[in-house]
Amino acid sequence: MAAIIRPFAAALLLVGAAATAQGTAAPALFVAELVAPAPEARFIAGGLMWRCEGTRCLAPRTNARPLRVCSDLRREAGAVASFASGEQALAEDQLARCNG
Repeated sequence: MAAIIRPFAAALLLVGAAATAQGTAAPALFVAELVAPAPEARFIAGGLMWRCEGTRCLAPRTNARPLRVCSDLRREAGAVASFASGEQALAEDQLARCNG
């Protein structure tokens, strides 16, 4: 299992570094802040591999609708305080639907 996760972690770091190096490119990540610390450091929710440290969680961004991804994350990890797809954060009403 660790042999699978390590390449994924390296890919996340490369994606983040590439987005930072480009400056104007939006990060290719879903970023969530949970209300409480994640139950596990790594888990799959909605078909995405999430990596969490405390309450901050990251997953590679896909073309899935952010509200759906947020809801899938909430079902696996608990209430979501904030959620963004790249630089686009969910509005308060969308976040309420995510947590609903």
